[in-house]
Amino acid sequence: MKRAVTVASIQMVSGECVKQNLLKAEQLIARAAEQGAAFVVLPEYFCLISADPKAKLAIKESVGSGLIQDTLSQIAKKYQIWLAGGSIPLDIGITDKVTNSLMLYAPDGTLYSRYDKVHLFSIHTEQMVHDEGQTMVAGNQVVTVDLPFGRVGLAICYDIRFPQFLAAMGDIDILLLPAAFTYQTGRSHWELLLRARAIDNQCFVVASAQGGLHQSGRQTWGHSMIVDPWANILGCLPEGEGVVIATLNLSEVAQVRQSLPVVRDRKQVKFQSQVE
Repeated sequence: MKRAVTVASIQMVSGECVKQNLLKAEQLIARAAEQGAAFVVLPEYFCLISADPKAKLAIKESVGSGLIQDTLSQIAKKYQIWLAGGSIPLDIGITDKVTNSLMLYAPDGTLYSRYDKVHLFSIHTEQMVHDEGQTMVAGNQVVTVDLPFGRVGLAICYDIRFPQFLAAMGDIDILLLPAAFTYQTGRSHWELLLRARAIDNQCFVVASAQGGLHQSGRQTWGHSMIVDPWANILGCLPEGEGVVIATLNLSEVAQVRQSLPVVRDRKQVKFQSQVE
């Protein structure tokens, strides 16, 4: 039977000092735990936002060792929570490339699962040029995990734009989305995408964002939010550091799917085009 769980979406405005970012992350996690959160989600690259795209290469860690991972493990154990460590750079044996990886820790501090971001963001406009592929290698697997309260799908930021990828997760109860959406794209698309994916997959969406003007000069959109399977927004923090908390009654997922069976009726087939 699906159970209720109190979740917290953490919003940060991370800087260029890893230790300071980790300290701030723990302060916000402690606030969430005090409010009863059993499942906490940090934003994408909570550990570092820098003007230099290669800065992440200097802090990359091997799986299972390093300051960032050790800190996440210790925090999860200290507060007895499920902790989704937004994303961190992992060493894959390539000098100038890393993965952008979400690390999920259990309440005993053990690493429970890992997801490597599949869709790497790139944008080329008059206001911005950015290409994650210059310093990152894409993952190639859909990752879902069965937790005591329900099934959870793991995704990161740009993944939200690919409904077919998220549909491949199947019958998930909660979709996690750590992100660092740019101000420009977030203003136009963020809320629409989150609510649309909640509708598509008839699940809760927990989106934890970077939200403000960073030391590097980068500006992120923020608006960390928690959305229910009917696309109602249960909580939102427009900008700045803070915590969004909601208690998710996971039985609502089954209720929505029974009343409007979108997930059941979703066709897992490739359609052929016909040209006359």
